[in-house]
Amino acid sequence: MAEVSNSKLLQIDAGIHNTNACVVIVRTEWNAAILDELEKGCLTIFEREGVKDVKVVTVPGAFEIPFGIKSYWDANKYKDDRPQAFIALGCVLRGDTPHFDYVCQGVTHGVTQLNLTLPVPVIFGVLTVDNDQQAQERLGGKHGHKGEEAAITALKMISLTQSFKNH
Repeated sequence: MAEVSNSKLLQIDAGIHNTNACVVIVRTEWNAAILDELEKGCLTIFEREGVKDVKVVTVPGAFEIPFGIKSYWDANKYKDDRPQAFIALGCVLRGDTPHFDYVCQGVTHGVTQLNLTLPVPVIFGVLTVDNDQQAQERLGGKHGHKGEEAAITALKMISLTQSFKNH
């Protein structure tokens, strides 16, 4: 079982942040209470680390996340405040039909494709859980806070991307 305690993810090295970075969170309408907590976790980290340019875009469901990200990028890629990272936030709860599998596969594939085609990182913050209890365990419970982890990952990936430009 993947647990954040098995990782150095939460260790943020001093000086890695670009506080002028623009980060766009693309979140879903489904499972709004869970998504509100994921978003709050992201915003807490950004506030703590001094990142002020955070935008939130809402799409209907997880399947629409990749389109929302690609459309936002296309509309803003030539602007001075273009995104330096995206965070995909969603929560897909297993139901009684194969719909869960199709949605999870679709959003995962979409985010992967964006990571291979966009010049900025897209962080996968989509919970794929069997029930509400599993979601709650990922909102500050025994599996950490996946919103906070997504924000930290975005900061680290922005830093990594910038380090390539400095060489």
